[in-house]
Amino acid sequence: MDDTTPNETSLGTTVVGIVARTDTFQHAADGDTGRDDAADAPRGAAGDAVVLASDRRASLGRMVSSKDAQKVHPLGDSAALAFTGSVSGAQALVADLDAERRLYELRRGRTMSTTALAGYAASAMRRQPYGVQHLLGGVDADRARLFTFDAGGSVLEQPFAADGSGGPFAYGTLEDGYEAGLSVADAEALAARAVAAASERDTASGNGLQSVTLTAAGVDARVYDDPDAVAS
Repeated sequence: MDDTTPNETSLGTTVVGIVARTDTFQHAADGDTGRDDAADAPRGAAGDAVVLASDRRASLGRMVSSKDAQKVHPLGDSAALAFTGSVSGAQALVADLDAERRLYELRRGRTMSTTALAGYAASAMRRQPYGVQHLLGGVDADRARLFTFDAGGSVLEQPFAADGSGGPFAYGTLEDGYEAGLSVADAEALAARAVAAASERDTASGNGLQSVTLTAAGVDARVYDDPDAVAS
């Protein structure tokens, strides 16, 4: 989705997210199917890590305005947002959500959960047209979570997702390569392949890869000139 005007910098882009596991050996040994004990948990949502990835191109009308755009923004030490759409809207929503997170943690003395962050982000999008869609990933005490949003503020939890102008192309790669209990390394490689596939077909996507992995240990953010450095 991209509601930007020709004179507004846009992330008409590719963003992907995948829930993964750091303990894949134990996962297989226990015969876990990728679900936790919660009956309403999405398939694969019982992982303990999230990989978010994007390309690095920003556009201004028909011109590439940046080849090093940051499209995945960490929120504290356990969550991050991946954006598509208006750059100004993305920056505003990041600032609003980060301020709410800091205030929550100052008042309550504990980390704001990914579910709470998703709820606030959805409410904020209903109140104000930011002109963005995004993925929100995070690691909570019980499991990792990945949420998708639309411009109206609806929110869904997913085991993997893609968005942006290159999202339809990325989904084909994700559907083919995803399985519940995917390791972090395999999820990083799959996300890179999805971004690379989308960049081949979507003119608004390209110029490398930004990859952010969220685990209980924190945020690991990396930038690559070529997605194949991770995808291979």
